[in-house]
Amino acid sequence: MRFHRFRPAAVLATAFAVSALGLAFAQAPAPTPAPAPAPAQPAGAAAAEPVPVPPPPAVVGNAWVLMDYETGQVLAGENMDARVEPASITKVMTSYVVAAAIASGKVSPEDQVTMTENAWRKGGAGTDGSYSGFPVNETAPLLEMEKGMAVQSGNDAAIALAEHVAGSEDSFAAMMNSYAQRIGMNNSHFVNSHGLSEENHYSTARDLALLGRAMIRDYPEEYAHNSIREMTVNGITQRNRNRLLWRDDTVDGIKTGHHSGAGYCLMSSAKRGDQRLIAVVMGSNSEAQRATDSLALLNWGFRFYETHTLYQAGTDISTQRIWKGKANELRLGLAEPLRISLPRGQYEQLKPSMDIPATLVAPVEKGQAIGTVKVSLDGKVIAERPLVALEAVEEAGFFKRLWHEFLMWWNA
Repeated sequence: MRFHRFRPAAVLATAFAVSALGLAFAQAPAPTPAPAPAPAQPAGAAAAEPVPVPPPPAVVGNAWVLMDYETGQVLAGENMDARVEPASITKVMTSYVVAAAIASGKVSPEDQVTMTENAWRKGGAGTDGSYSGFPVNETAPLLEMEKGMAVQSGNDAAIALAEHVAGSEDSFAAMMNSYAQRIGMNNSHFVNSHGLSEENHYSTARDLALLGRAMIRDYPEEYAHNSIREMTVNGITQRNRNRLLWRDDTVDGIKTGHHSGAGYCLMSSAKRGDQRLIAVVMGSNSEAQRATDSLALLNWGFRFYETHTLYQAGTDISTQRIWKGKANELRLGLAEPLRISLPRGQYEQLKPSMDIPATLVAPVEKGQAIGTVKVSLDGKVIAERPLVALEAVEEAGFFKRLWHEFLMWWNA
């Protein structure tokens, strides 16, 4: 009988390897979970039958758009990217810039704004345009001047505010264009604060809807000025030209516009329940027609579309395994809520999917983009957002990293 020589070092090495291998498997990340299920129907809500969506109402005008406020999705439109003269809807951008200046502390609602002779001559009562009525060479609180611009569509108030905020109309126009780019109004350019016809002063129906959305979202207090029905300045009472404020209680803004080059224009917004829509009609043939068509678009949108929040920001959508980290799992979610607008009754037909790298390796920073989540309807992707790490995962120590390297090789 032949005996093998006893080798303590080999036995110890084998024992160490087995032990370490067991430890490695114990520290190995859990299997990758399946993609997140479809967003659940809101609690207590009954499944709805799909509602056939008819064509949108006919609109008299050269361009128009209907946009969902929450998502920014265009529900319907025609010539919405065609260049148009924005007329007095320009004053929404003026309001936005003034509101931004207030928010940053550059000006105050209590500031005394002078109705300069320049503002009075270009936009006062002696002109063919709309005016606020503030006396020339006298002052008024900025807040009142801003209301005079929003409610009475005062060209004189718009010029006086531009001069107060930026020192001159040209400097203010530069600010308008800077903010327009931030908002995403890539097909717009402004050269004045009031909207009277001027070369190289233009926008589009889509861009103006984006402007209205930004105004409502960023500066709701200033936006609310547009719902004031009438205002008295210097003994003169003028009514808001937005007829929808009297025709539908859900309409709370936003701005009319008119001159010979632009026709009759209206940017309107209404909120019913948790849903808000924005309609823009450009180049209509009368005050009555722009109001009728705008309300028809809003009614059509509310009747046939609904808005849903599919995933909230900062909540888990998926938990993935991660290698070589102090933690073995990485929670993924969204940096911002994912909302979509879709025809009523089609919510349960949504199909989510995720595109995530097969192997995730630490370190990972909180907020780092890790793949994407997509939502499809009838085989078409209708929403796509980056998945981000909801927490940081630091790199593990040497031995864990070593054995995870072995396991990654083994699994491969």
